Amino acid sequence: MSLLRTVTTVLGLALMGAVFSPGVKADEWNRKTTMTFSGPVEIPGVHLKGWGVLPAGTYVFKILDSQSDRHIVQIFNQDETKVIATILAIPNYRLKVTDRTVITFRERPAGEPEALRAWFYPGRNFGEEFVYPKARAIELAKESNMPVLFTPAEVPMEVSEPIQTVDHPVVVQLKQAPVMAIQPTGEQVEVAAVVTPPPAEPVQVAAAQLPTTASSLPLFGLLGLLALAGGLALRRV
Repeated sequence: MSLLRTVTTVLGLALMGAVFSPGVKADEWNRKTTMTFSGPVEIPGVHLKGWGVLPAGTYVFKILDSQSDRHIVQIFNQDETKVIATILAIPNYRLKVTDRTVITFRERPAGEPEALRAWFYPGRNFGEEFVYPKARAIELAKESNMPVLFTPAEVPMEVSEPIQTVDHPVVVQLKQAPVMAIQPTGEQVEVAAVVTPPPAEPVQVAAAQLPTTASSLPLFGLLGLLALAGGLALRRV
């Protein structure tokens, strides 16, 4: 009888571990990243008054909200006591994944602060391509000779109080704002024309494949029945 209890307990714990084990690390959901800039950096989005350009120093980047087609990124001061900026970003794909944070900038004339372009979190194909106000995007596209994402929506440039929640009116406005891209020639194009999409994955059809809507619960039920049958067999022996 004790052997039966032991076998049942071990198999039950194994099944519980399979069901409840987390799929991602808890500290990766907001992609918190500490970055140090050696010089001033221009940022888009909605920022506190006087923070349109970050002075050289250390800052913390986090994802405030994540949707399938757009993300809301926030920049904090070094000790995370103040939200400096809230920025709209579009997921952009890179072919080569690295094990370190990558920040890209737009080329600017000598003496001008670098303009923030994209942020890639370690180990991820998708990064954040930042969206600028339309007027500034036109200028940056001409200076860098590269397309720049922009929103034609009239989102406020500055706020007097930090934005801290996903239901803040400015965040809601950013999530609903249309996004386009401006070419160096001044031509407006769809985002898909300049943002690299992920490569197409080959479709593989397996024999006796379960529908995509099927869950793993039937499998766990089958394992439970097998465990019960094994326990009964041991009991008879």
